[in-house]
Amino acid sequence: MSDEQTATRGKAARPPLTAVSQMPWSIPRLIDRPVDPLDPEGVARLDAGVMRILADIGVDLQNGDAALALRRAGCRVTGTTVRFDPAFVAEKLALVPRSFTITPRNPARAIPVGDGHLLFGCVSSAPNAWDLERGKRSGDRAAFREMLALAQHFNCIHFLGGYPVEPADVPAASRHSECMAEMLTRTDKVCHAYSLNAAQAEDAMEMVRLAAGLSPGEFAAAPRMFTNINSLSPLRYEGAVLDAAMRFARQGQPVIVTPFAVAGATAPVTLAGAVALALAEGLAVITLLQVIQPGCPVMLGGLSPSADLKTGAPVYGTPEYIRATQMTGQMARHYGLPLRGSAPSNAPVPDGQSMAETSNAVWAALQAGSAMIYHAAGWLESGLMASPEKFLMDCEMLQGIQRYCDAGLLATDPTALALDLLRDVGAGGHFFGTRQTQDRVGSVPRPFLSELRPYEAWHQDGAVWSSERAHRLYPRLLEECIAPPMADAARGALEEFVADRRQAAGIPVDA
Repeated sequence: MSDEQTATRGKAARPPLTAVSQMPWSIPRLIDRPVDPLDPEGVARLDAGVMRILADIGVDLQNGDAALALRRAGCRVTGTTVRFDPAFVAEKLALVPRSFTITPRNPARAIPVGDGHLLFGCVSSAPNAWDLERGKRSGDRAAFREMLALAQHFNCIHFLGGYPVEPADVPAASRHSECMAEMLTRTDKVCHAYSLNAAQAEDAMEMVRLAAGLSPGEFAAAPRMFTNINSLSPLRYEGAVLDAAMRFARQGQPVIVTPFAVAGATAPVTLAGAVALALAEGLAVITLLQVIQPGCPVMLGGLSPSADLKTGAPVYGTPEYIRATQMTGQMARHYGLPLRGSAPSNAPVPDGQSMAETSNAVWAALQAGSAMIYHAAGWLESGLMASPEKFLMDCEMLQGIQRYCDAGLLATDPTALALDLLRDVGAGGHFFGTRQTQDRVGSVPRPFLSELRPYEAWHQDGAVWSSERAHRLYPRLLEECIAPPMADAARGALEEFVADRRQAAGIPVDA
């Protein structure tokens, strides 16, 4: 959009910053019962299929240490392919904590995982950035910092699931340490660290420890961060990734195991077949981690799209995706595992398609009983783009879900029933001026992007669409974003750590 177009679309589309009201930082708790799409026979058949995959077919872990540990524990191992006895799997799953708390450098931002709590994270790992003015472009440090600022600003974002957008202009050799340092200084929320190899895993844990000013013993005594790993469906993991995951587990840091089984591409086209494969892949590594570190916190990740049978691309937010998510959630409860959900979208721009797909995915994750929902704000183009406009549009939706989780909405006490007030107002009256109504004014945040006026008023003020309103608003939000305080000693320790890593990689100071 040109500057001239922007200037002529109406000043009313640029509300004062006071219009962006937020609910205070809080951890919502979903009181609805999860959806159980399968009957008991269906659960039994799916479980039997999962166990048959584990016992008869096996999973290739491509990691000698993992295979050796499982061989010593009694599993059948051929090379790095491991076959698991169902009773052994059940024994190890019984060790998994049903809930745990992750405490970042700011204890006020601690997040309880499981037990009905609901946590939202922003987009992560997008290689590209997009906004309405500049379009699609490779991710850079500026876009990375913008997304971090928005993640810190919005109270409905509880954790960072990785780099919101990959900063390609940061040298690859030091990108992990530099980005981790920025995540730890520009936010005080729980951070994810990538499990790509052992060195990065060890560096990430050390940086989180330094940022919080903890001793090694204090760091290992409780969850302070988390990681997520994905399978190479079908039936395979990358050895270096498992090495990193085992290191996190040994230090008591949560590991989310998220198979990426795409129905029709890397998994059977049927939902039962795809979900069974994903469950088997997930349980294999969760079992491994309980062998390595009994009782370590883990989660099962649910991300089972179907393939577009013309292009092979994964498709999200569809009826199949919703049902696969619900099925995975029911089986996670069957196995006693906390669940990670996701909120992806295929849409290439923040439009009606993007919001419909994200909304479908979020509600599917809620119905599945997810404890954490990845990519809940800012995701576009199947994860290839991060967008600040989409971020704001999603956050408005997430605030609505937080409000939905407020048990007070379901109150049926005399004040909530308001029968005496109804008698006083009488037939044909109105309730706008009553004390009960007036007391509610300002107590609930109003939508900061949605247009609530009639068409004529909207059109007269410039006919500005939602993504355009978000585009105008997000730079002004960035102006009021404030990095959280950090102890000088912790900041200095992180800076020294990054400088050492840059020097070891041979990167000039000014690069």
